[in-house]
Amino acid sequence: MKIRNFSIIAHIDHGKSTLADRMLEYTNTVEKRLMKAQVLDSMDLERERGITIKMTPVRMDYKNALGEEMILNLIDTPGHIDFSYEVSRSLRAVEGAVLLVDATQGVQAQTMTVLEMAREANLMIIPVINKIDSPIANVEQTEDEIMRLLKCSRESIMRVSGKTGAGVKELLEELSKILPEPKTEKLNGSRGLIFDFEYSNHQGVIIYTRILDGSIKRDDVLKFVAGGSDFIVREVGTFSPSKEAKDKLSEGEIGYIVTGIKEPGIALVGDTVTLKSKPLPAFPGYAQPTPLVFASVYPEYQENFDDLRTAFGKLKLSDSSLVYEEETSGALGRGFRCGFLGMLHLEIVTERLRREFNLNLIVTTPSITYEVTTRDGVTENIYTAIHFPDHGEVVKVREPWIITTIITPHAYISPIMELLHKYEATVIDMEDWGDSRVRVDMEMPLRELMRGFFDTIKSASSGYASISYEAGELRDAAVTRMDVYVAEERVAAFSKVIPEYRIEEEANDAVEKLYKILPQEWFKVKLQAYVKGRIIAARSITALSKDVTGHLYGGDITRKMKLREKQKEGKKRMMSEGKVHISHETFLNMMKN
Repeated sequence: MKIRNFSIIAHIDHGKSTLADRMLEYTNTVEKRLMKAQVLDSMDLERERGITIKMTPVRMDYKNALGEEMILNLIDTPGHIDFSYEVSRSLRAVEGAVLLVDATQGVQAQTMTVLEMAREANLMIIPVINKIDSPIANVEQTEDEIMRLLKCSRESIMRVSGKTGAGVKELLEELSKILPEPKTEKLNGSRGLIFDFEYSNHQGVIIYTRILDGSIKRDDVLKFVAGGSDFIVREVGTFSPSKEAKDKLSEGEIGYIVTGIKEPGIALVGDTVTLKSKPLPAFPGYAQPTPLVFASVYPEYQENFDDLRTAFGKLKLSDSSLVYEEETSGALGRGFRCGFLGMLHLEIVTERLRREFNLNLIVTTPSITYEVTTRDGVTENIYTAIHFPDHGEVVKVREPWIITTIITPHAYISPIMELLHKYEATVIDMEDWGDSRVRVDMEMPLRELMRGFFDTIKSASSGYASISYEAGELRDAAVTRMDVYVAEERVAAFSKVIPEYRIEEEANDAVEKLYKILPQEWFKVKLQAYVKGRIIAARSITALSKDVTGHLYGGDITRKMKLREKQKEGKKRMMSEGKVHISHETFLNMMKN
């Protein structure tokens, strides 16, 4: 039986998951009565936000126009730039990629980013226009943009509607014709490439694999080429889209292998599994994920530290791009310094820790990596504001910059250009893109991207602009540390590295935001922002009030006076000894823009 493997790649919200739904429906992989929107998005967070967070493989049985029985293996991929690593992993397991472009939006910034990934993996690119049924679809202009991008003919571009199913039959037929056969080196043995894995309490680590050579079946003894460990195969199978056990997985197929391993850190994305008795060499691995944003995560109560460590170990098995290591803070106790691919990735991980593992967390203000040289001549990388040296100790600081691409309609280029100075961005190139849009390439500090850059650009362009970015070089930075005190006690999680020219703005913003979200206490709470040893901004939250004399009636006035004096003394004592409880939600709200 012929096998063809492909992924769907696109900018966020261009309809990848909806198109996948129609493919599953047309091939009867999922019965119509069981169909639901985003059937391949299994996480609650994916459904709530309407985005794909994790790639999902699925096998479809298809009979083409010639009557040939075929297996089409699809991997649905995320579209948000924070999850580009997920896309890069999926592309190594397939031979073709459907490049999906929304007819109502045209080619977007992330479209070009994922296209470049597919080209680097030497995949066949199949251009497809989606949402052709929309009343605002501009199909011909979108085709012009794709032709310019891919240097292809108009006739090679497919037209579909993920909503109505129009063109899906023709697309499947075209895929069955033009997708290349699975690549194999015809080595004498068996091996499979690991492109993802998950963890089951009952079955242990379940690896998602593309079989490169030979076949793998139940009871085979396999070993991880890079990891070195071996295991006995408990079960093999495919995704339809739920797991379906099979007798074996053969060359070219995509499926899963149940390892029974319950220790984290043994299975690695990009590693190769092979027969222990007849080992084959490793397949060239994937690039390791490079964290861009760092934040420290601590349990609200230190007795839950072991639970948090277990949760991170299990989460790592379903999110290979998460990087973490244990650290200790004098103020917050034991926790973990974590690296994320972006702000959305950070938000998703902390939300999963709360929902899936029922943990209350303290999340420090997100930061990036700074290269800091101190007065004693030592240069080190600082990942969190807590460890950023005091102002007098610093001699030189360097920070990462990024190359950012924005594609926007001409009408919005003026308000966007006005915003660039606010984010220290410098335009390096501009190019007309199609009849009504312009592409702007710029460079800017990575820290500015975290300061609500995406939201600001989207707002300035009424949602029409699209943004992508890639890492650049390190440059000198004029930054310092800001500390926030609550009730005259420093809250390390709120410390932040800020540019020196924006000290007052950042200090006032931090204090005002905390003033709005912290609940009142029974005593007056002072909020202060310190920079370079000085109080730059301050506010006070008034105490809750209670009428302690309300139950009295009649009698001498001195009775009421005594009770009020007693209350006043109690509030003074509470101000000097009382502690402000800061909830998990407060830390998350301070983290967000």
